[in-house]
Amino acid sequence: MRNPIADRVENLRPSGIRKFFDIVSEMKDAISLGVGEPDFDTPWHIRDEGIYSLEKGRTFYTSNAGLKELRTEISKYIDRRGIAKYDPIKEVLVTVGGSEGIDLALRAMLNDGEEVIIPEPSYVSYVPCTIMAGGKPVVIPLKAKNEFRLTAEELEDVITSKSKVLILPFPNNPTGAIMERSDLEAVAKVIEKHDLFVVSDEIYSELSYKEEHVSIASLPGMRERTILINGFSKAFAMTGWRLGYCCGPELIISQMTKLHQFCIMCAPTTSQYAAVEALKHGDADVAEMKEAYNQRRRFLMNEFKKMSLPCFEPYGAFYVFPDISEFGMSSDEFATELLKEEKVAVVPGTAFGESGEGFVRISYAYSIENLKIALDRINSFIEKRRN
Repeated sequence: MRNPIADRVENLRPSGIRKFFDIVSEMKDAISLGVGEPDFDTPWHIRDEGIYSLEKGRTFYTSNAGLKELRTEISKYIDRRGIAKYDPIKEVLVTVGGSEGIDLALRAMLNDGEEVIIPEPSYVSYVPCTIMAGGKPVVIPLKAKNEFRLTAEELEDVITSKSKVLILPFPNNPTGAIMERSDLEAVAKVIEKHDLFVVSDEIYSELSYKEEHVSIASLPGMRERTILINGFSKAFAMTGWRLGYCCGPELIISQMTKLHQFCIMCAPTTSQYAAVEALKHGDADVAEMKEAYNQRRRFLMNEFKKMSLPCFEPYGAFYVFPDISEFGMSSDEFATELLKEEKVAVVPGTAFGESGEGFVRISYAYSIENLKIALDRINSFIEKRRN
């Protein structure tokens, strides 16, 4: 019998994050710092709105693009954050998480063989989604000495006649790196020069600690070149509700909506009603959770300093990306041995691209109590190897 599996799917590498998650789930007394999921419950007033929608029997399909009321609130939210004005009817699409938005954007824009520029280390879906859309991933290895920011020079160096889309994954998973306005302005000039389009993944934009997040869509000339991806998972602690959104020019959003129509129909109705409440009345919840994450971030950086474990200071998301190269192990070996000896799960940097070698990702979307226990175990682990 011939192979029923498509080559482009069979050759995809499974997520390096899930490997350690699956192991730790069956290990007694293990602490996982590996999964990027808020430890907060969805705020009660948001849950209550979802429950109310069920009680009222609001269990039918919505329009393909999402509830008009939700798209209107998304448009207002983006506007009041000073990014851009989007027509809620023609320029906003509600998706099943931000990940679907990434997939739709690439499939809508790419012809076979066109190139997608992907700064790494970064979220595990960008390369597979590019391949599944028929595109060619072109990776830019980001550097710790630049705080894992993308520079205009690095972008310029990889552009060819087939370059079409740049993915901007900031604030970044796994490094916690951010791009400031001056960084984005320099990159924007290269984008315009070479007539590129941007998929700006801003799922962590509300969790920016050094300054307010700047979206490239807010810069002159960038709105019409950018698909802005965001969602409710990280900022509003709504991971299981599976809800995201995309904003961009009508020309692209209309084609993304067509794809969404055929493969999904519409995002979950209950989640959409809850999301309306989140956008209307959830700013205080976001601020409270952000402050808790920032406290944990500062705690981790202080503990790494005590351990003499090198780690640049991240100013976004809820991850740190310490350098473990001194121990003479690959990132995968370090994570495997740490889990085996100390029952602490972290994610190898290589799960996010080869340029992540020599680093591990640690999530601080966990309580201070768990972080203290885990860091004591990590300290014990590295001291044994230093001695």
